[in-house]
Amino acid sequence: MRRFAALLFAAALAISALAQEKPLVVGVDGTFAPHAMPKLGGGVEGFNVDLINAIGAKMGRRIEIFAGQFSGLIPAMNAGELSFVGAPTTVTPERAQQLLFTEGYLNTYYAFVVPVKSADVNSFTQLKGKTISVNRGSAYDKWLQENAGKYGFRAESFGTNADAVQALISGRADVHMSGNTVAAYAVLKAKDQIKLASLKLDEGLVWGAAFRKDDAPLRNAVEEALECLKQEGTVARLHEKWFGFKPAAGAAALTIYPGYGVPGLPGYDPKPHQLHCK
Repeated sequence: MRRFAALLFAAALAISALAQEKPLVVGVDGTFAPHAMPKLGGGVEGFNVDLINAIGAKMGRRIEIFAGQFSGLIPAMNAGELSFVGAPTTVTPERAQQLLFTEGYLNTYYAFVVPVKSADVNSFTQLKGKTISVNRGSAYDKWLQENAGKYGFRAESFGTNADAVQALISGRADVHMSGNTVAAYAVLKAKDQIKLASLKLDEGLVWGAAFRKDDAPLRNAVEEALECLKQEGTVARLHEKWFGFKPAAGAAALTIYPGYGVPGLPGYDPKPHQLHCK
């Protein structure tokens, strides 16, 4: 009887400790549809919001979603205000020098959007003399700033991706650039005004969750939860729910990679680990 009481007491302590554990405060770009966007009644919804909440449930951790402009999320995380950045963050060698990332959960490439009545754009030479709108602080913004002189276009950065799309619709920009899923969703919602261009830039990049450089334990725990969600098909189901189609064979949404992080990039830890999915 005493042993049973002791077990009950230990269980109660464990539950109490879990309840008192601080929630994970996770940053998203609240205007980056369909990954995170305002919903009726308040708050945000989208692929990444669902994914973050599923990761928290798998870890047994409470989640608080913080929605802000993408350009401010990484500074807020580095200042200790966010546990990690759950917004789609393109994993580049430059970013991997400064941050830790989980393995990729979605493949991403750069897509271009033009007004529906304009001519198609299928080569970089056609960008000469054009104004291209983009979300400030994103990987797409960085690419445009670095290549503006080479191709002769003008990059105009906006605080939100929604504002960058609206600049195209209103005629303040000739072209818009963003990630493939976001561009496709924007066109779906405004197909009488804008269309996808034939031009795209695929550098084999992925989106991952971003962490402070000194926070490998949390990165690893989140990655293990993410891998369990891949294994049980949750990521694939969310992909179909929000994007309207199943991920292709071999896509990051389906693939569990060895080690922790993105193989071949700084911050990658090749240490093997066993999954213990609940």
